[in-house]
Amino acid sequence: MWKTIGQKKTIELLEAGLKRRAPVHAYLFTGPAHVGKMTLARDLACALNCTSESRPCGECPSCLKILAGKHADIREIGLGKLPGEAKTRTEISIEDVRDLQHAANLPPYEGKCKVFIIDGAEWLSVEAANCLLKTLEEPLPGVIFILLSANEQLLLSTVVSRCQHIEVVPLPSVEIEQVLIEKHGMTSEKARLLARLSHGCPGWAVAATDSGILDRHSGLIDSLVETIDGDNEVRFAYAAQLATEFSQNRESVQEKLELWLDWWRDLMLVKIGLGDIVTNIDRLEILVGMSGDLDMVRIRSVIECIQETSQQLKLNANARLALEVMMLGLPESSQKSEKAKSR
Repeated sequence: MWKTIGQKKTIELLEAGLKRRAPVHAYLFTGPAHVGKMTLARDLACALNCTSESRPCGECPSCLKILAGKHADIREIGLGKLPGEAKTRTEISIEDVRDLQHAANLPPYEGKCKVFIIDGAEWLSVEAANCLLKTLEEPLPGVIFILLSANEQLLLSTVVSRCQHIEVVPLPSVEIEQVLIEKHGMTSEKARLLARLSHGCPGWAVAATDSGILDRHSGLIDSLVETIDGDNEVRFAYAAQLATEFSQNRESVQEKLELWLDWWRDLMLVKIGLGDIVTNIDRLEILVGMSGDLDMVRIRSVIECIQETSQQLKLNANARLALEVMMLGLPESSQKSEKAKSR
């Protein structure tokens, strides 16, 4: 039984190859983080080595070992910190690939075939990618490579061309909500919220059930609302905070800008009467109140401003200046409006 959530067409495609006993020698699974690429890769590794008639069964010794990460013929590499290393690495090195190549030349130890999963394949160094290319150009019998990537555009085109490209697509929120309720015993209200916030990535939703992710998200939204409602002093203080954070963790700031886009998209949906499909469903009352003072032209202008700021930061613009300009693009705060009315 496939543990992958959704992805019906993709699973049917892979099953067809298994029935023909003709899996390709290299796959490239692409899609956003937490959408289920690794789960699909492990499912495929199980199916290739499963000893039952219905593959993958998830219950035979081979499947159980693979799912537990203890199968001798299944190897996974990525950017994760290795034993003895002081910090997480920034690229997958040529030594990593050579180690896989050495293992690929050995016969399977306990399974039907060897499977090598490269998580975050876009982080292969140029030397590592070229080294891997030689193996992909001369595939070995009984050896399958599965590359996972959130951004295939960063991969060498020659590597991509040697793989069967399979896109792992985000799922409808209703489908994720159902899984959270049925398999994780979550209340319908919480499942609905997490499903909306996950943007179609079930891995994120499942991880958020047992961690502080949801609390952190709530705190970020509180700061966002406070900034929108605040005066220029509050807004510029927020911009300065983000600019400082940007110098240390660029991805974190981009995540916050994505939250801003979500919020203003929600305002747009509320404005056109589609409040039932907003992402921040737990803040619907605030969204309705805030949208009353805005028109569609203003909302669209802010969305474009946030998108432009995000792009400028990716191009190494002055972070503080770009973020301050974004703050100036926000509509007049409620505080300022009330002061103006009282004069």
